[in-house]
Amino acid sequence: MPTVALLTAGHPLHFELAVACEIFGNPPREATEGWYDVLLCGPGPVQVGPFTVEPEHGLERLAGADTVIVPACADIDEPPQTELIEAVRAAHESGARVASLCTGAFLLGAAGLLDGRRATTHWAHAAALSARHPQAVVDPEVLYTDNGSVLTAAGKAAAVDLCLHLIHLDHGATIANSVARRLVMPPHRPGGQAQFVATPMQVTGDHALTGLLTWVQQRLDQPLTVTDMARKVNTSPRHLGRQFQSVIGQTPIQWLLTQRVRRAQELLEATDESIEAVARATGMGTATTLRRQFKRIVGVPPDSYRRAFRSAKPA
Repeated sequence: MPTVALLTAGHPLHFELAVACEIFGNPPREATEGWYDVLLCGPGPVQVGPFTVEPEHGLERLAGADTVIVPACADIDEPPQTELIEAVRAAHESGARVASLCTGAFLLGAAGLLDGRRATTHWAHAAALSARHPQAVVDPEVLYTDNGSVLTAAGKAAAVDLCLHLIHLDHGATIANSVARRLVMPPHRPGGQAQFVATPMQVTGDHALTGLLTWVQQRLDQPLTVTDMARKVNTSPRHLGRQFQSVIGQTPIQWLLTQRVRRAQELLEATDESIEAVARATGMGTATTLRRQFKRIVGVPPDSYRRAFRSAKPA
């Protein structure tokens, strides 16, 4: 029986730890044999959110596991303890597959496991991970990365995706899809898919852009231009561009394309409209244009996105 060791040390976040326990600790009905033996490993009792967790095994047990899961840590500013770094490094050297969830990547980085490898973490902490471990190839856009023996996941939902990916590798698509159905999750999102983070907009209620943004979002099916947008707020296209860069961090065209793609995502998830119809409804004009812009912003083609988000059916 393959072993999955969950590191319960430092300042782990309870969501990621609980998700790993749920996914690897509960075999679906279809998994008749060879499921996982889940081990909680750590140097001693640890506070996980409102709970105190008592590990069953010490850190030395990591080295004998088939897979080691490093949950997210609550404080990335506090350097990982030396004993944790050494335990994770020893586990990898002994042949374990090591996977981090969210900010657990910082411990993998401290152990040297990300050097020369592609990695990710929650988009809000990607810059810090890259600065602290410059030899890692940090990609803030993807859901998870798989380097064979070293895997990393982005935020909380992506932690579920990575766990399902591991089950897919070990037991195949049928078993992974069964687990996903139990979780009421899409059966598989490719790791290269974007983290689906809408561009932050810090626009107050009385800001000049507030009405414009609403006006544009109500007309995404129309062939709007920057000139049209500038005319709506009685300003020049150049001044409007400066406002967008200052407040939103994008040019008006970049923001408009992002909104069109977000609307396309909604239609792909909620309707059976063809790609051509979705392109027309979002102002993209043609399916070719929609596919190009959707792939650029989201990371996967619209057809793949629809399959992923509409293929999870009730058991």
